[in-house]
Amino acid sequence: MNDQGFIDTHQHLILRDQLSYSWVDEIPGLAGQNFGPERYLDDVGEAFVGTLFLESGVDDVDYKAETRLISKMVGQNKMLGQIASCRPEQEAGFDDWLEECCELGVRGFRRILHVMPNEVSTTEVFRKNLRKIGRKGMSFDICMTTDQLPLAYDLAWACSDQKLILDHLGNPDISGRSFLDWQGQIARLASLPNLFIKFSGIASQIKAVSQAEVRNCFEHVVSAFGPERIIWGSDWPLVNLGSNTAGWIETSNTLLGLCSQEERARIARSNAASFYGLTEI
Repeated sequence: MNDQGFIDTHQHLILRDQLSYSWVDEIPGLAGQNFGPERYLDDVGEAFVGTLFLESGVDDVDYKAETRLISKMVGQNKMLGQIASCRPEQEAGFDDWLEECCELGVRGFRRILHVMPNEVSTTEVFRKNLRKIGRKGMSFDICMTTDQLPLAYDLAWACSDQKLILDHLGNPDISGRSFLDWQGQIARLASLPNLFIKFSGIASQIKAVSQAEVRNCFEHVVSAFGPERIIWGSDWPLVNLGSNTAGWIETSNTLLGLCSQEERARIARSNAASFYGLTEI
């Protein structure tokens, strides 16, 4: 295992010539463009020793096609594996999709829940299917907003044998009124040992908040989860909508400078390698 640099656990690709992304068309800076692996490598340079592709919110008709397409890219351009899309709220066809993804070498799954009705994650079908993912040794990314974090707690508690990770630190509004509520929810979530947290997705706020506020956010997460349950991600190419990739790496290195060398290595790469079962880079 390379002992320098980051493992990026939150790499998106926008492959418009092969897949459809309705949400992308609404975002200036992304609309009308392709964001493929070569463009990714040009942007990140030598900062990353490996990457995990994370499903990119393709239109429903294409989510299986995305996984099949990305499976052919794994092993190239520093891509170590993928976190695929799934529909745990649907009983019909879920088992077949899970088996196919095992054959494709998928490392974990995500369902973007902040765009779904809150009750979706509360159903027994959804939770039963998450437990099936866990029995296959794979993880699940929870993507929710701050006001949904009580739902994240209930889901993680109900699926206590499932490896789970909360994306984007639970999407805090770092300088907003909800920040204190976020702090309390994070402390509560950290009491669940099966739940990790992903240090990603706040780059869009960096230009609008002080460095002290960003540091306060980071230190709260480290205090709650400990460096052994924090995993890093870039959220590329969305990272470039607020700060940019280089700026996010610089901010991350500054904050990791508050930690010991062992803690920095955990957050930057070794936690990711263990969590997602990566053995070689």
